[in-house]
Amino acid sequence: MKVLVANLGSTSFKYRLFDMADETLLARGGFERIGTDSTPWFVEAAGKREEGSLHAPDHAAAVRACLEQLARHGCLKQASDLGAIGFKAVHAKGVSGAQLVTPRVLEAMEAYNDVAPAHNPPYVAAMRLLAREFPSIPLVAAFETGFHQTIPPGNGLYAIPLEWAEKHGVRKWGFHGASHRYIAGRAVHLLGKPEAKIISCHLGGSNSLCAIDSGKSIACTLGMSPQSGLPHNNRVGEFDVFALPALLRETGKTLEQLLDQLANRSGLEGLCGLRDMRDIEKAAKEGDSKAQTALDVFFNSIQMYIGGYIALLGGLDGIFFTGGIGENSSLLRERVIAGLGWMGIELDPATNASAKGEKALHKASSRAQVWILPTNEEIVVARQSRDLLAK
Repeated sequence: MKVLVANLGSTSFKYRLFDMADETLLARGGFERIGTDSTPWFVEAAGKREEGSLHAPDHAAAVRACLEQLARHGCLKQASDLGAIGFKAVHAKGVSGAQLVTPRVLEAMEAYNDVAPAHNPPYVAAMRLLAREFPSIPLVAAFETGFHQTIPPGNGLYAIPLEWAEKHGVRKWGFHGASHRYIAGRAVHLLGKPEAKIISCHLGGSNSLCAIDSGKSIACTLGMSPQSGLPHNNRVGEFDVFALPALLRETGKTLEQLLDQLANRSGLEGLCGLRDMRDIEKAAKEGDSKAQTALDVFFNSIQMYIGGYIALLGGLDGIFFTGGIGENSSLLRERVIAGLGWMGIELDPATNASAKGEKALHKASSRAQVWILPTNEEIVVARQSRDLLAK
């Protein structure tokens, strides 16, 4: 079976094509500025890269062009060779895990458009379009909440009227499930310990930590929505909802305007005006006090959650850094792990400063291992798609 894994934005479509017989990556590519007169695209297959531009008025046109390109590169003979298109879906009311995309699933996603405003609307629109244009190709939504269904009530409930959780689904759902699922599986292999207690740190534009015991999620920093938990590049993270009445009164803005600001112009950008960690670190090094404060808020938040998760796990075998920031910011890893020195968890400074790719960073004497571990969310979605259709 060949599975195309799609990563959608409102005007973008990025993909990877896998042959699930041996999980070989056959091709990767993408389209930008869909809906404009000129849509740049690229495809990489068999060690060759091709790029250009075309007119793709919608996502269906981009997918159709994608299938033509994959056929031209010998990855597919025809569209019917494609076993499924898998999506790293985010959230849906009353729906989780891997699901065939049906009208019921799309309605459940639409019900949470306001809970996941940056993700659900473009996915729903594109899924409806693709279901109509390619009815013979199964569409699979692999929801990020699926990996976190093992979180126990003591870690997954808010201290709210229980009816809100039971009737309305208001709880800490957790996200970045594909990434944390991949890290959990790979960490067990690297540590050689199926019952390993680890903390997966997915740090990039969107951030979360996950406490994992014996391959199962027991806590995640992301809650009811992807706006919660750690600060994100432009999303708020942890926030006291009782600040909203004061802000409504003091700013004169509507609730919708404030929620938009919390979801799109807060986080690290709200603190210092910058959202790229490389720019923030550079500005802080040059003496920008706002940038330094943004780093302090971010690093301290990660440390506080790691400390709490070590207590929840009742021990620790490894900390794994993934995502664009987790893999590339040696300063972040240095600062976060420095706070754990009293526990005997220590980085090797020289290795941390130069490490790239999958790499152990800890000293031989460290009580727990510390790794850079690039994630692979796409292969997780491809596996979930294959397994669902095999049923």
